[in-house]
Amino acid sequence: MRRESEQSVLRRVVREHLETFLAEAPAGGREGLPRFVERERREFLTCGVMARGFARVRCAGCAREILVAFSCKGHSCPSGCGRRMGALAAHLVDGVLGGLPVRQSVLTLPFRLRYRLAYDHHLCRAVLGVFARALLGFAQRRAWALGVRGRARAVTAIQRCRSALPVNPHFHTLVPEAVFAAQRDGAQRFGACLGAGTDAPRAGKRAKR
Repeated sequence: MRRESEQSVLRRVVREHLETFLAEAPAGGREGLPRFVERERREFLTCGVMARGFARVRCAGCAREILVAFSCKGHSCPSGCGRRMGALAAHLVDGVLGGLPVRQSVLTLPFRLRYRLAYDHHLCRAVLGVFARALLGFAQRRAWALGVRGRARAVTAIQRCRSALPVNPHFHTLVPEAVFAAQRDGAQRFGACLGAGTDAPRAGKRAKR
């Protein structure tokens, strides 16, 4: 049976209240919502609509065919967002971190900066750069103190709201409890663990990019 996402509660809420929401957004003393927010909301209303395109899927065993409507691939779409989150998490666990012990650090910001970072992508990247350099510098100094050669690495996920959906850009950064050394073929190889527990992987594990 085809998934009728256009009949979901979320779709009905957006469809019935989007225009009112967009019209009243500037009333809060701001210039209104960023254009990408309005664009994503409108594209969300086309997600899963057969008229916007579909793929025909056929079972090689029973020859049954179904039509699968294209998704909007928006960042706030439950269908596309959930799929990307699962794929990215699997890639990080299996292909990037490779079982290495990691330390998570979270940076939250003062209220007066949250709206500014939500609107200004370049400023958001600049703040993240300062945060990442501080964390990597700390990990690098730990490595040098232990006599370990290599470079510290990090992975960051930017979360833009809290559970109640107010604007709150903040950063979740994972720093492996290890350093990596470049090989002649350009690959990065796990060098040594920086004081993690006895279950830490042994030296020589290769980190995929």
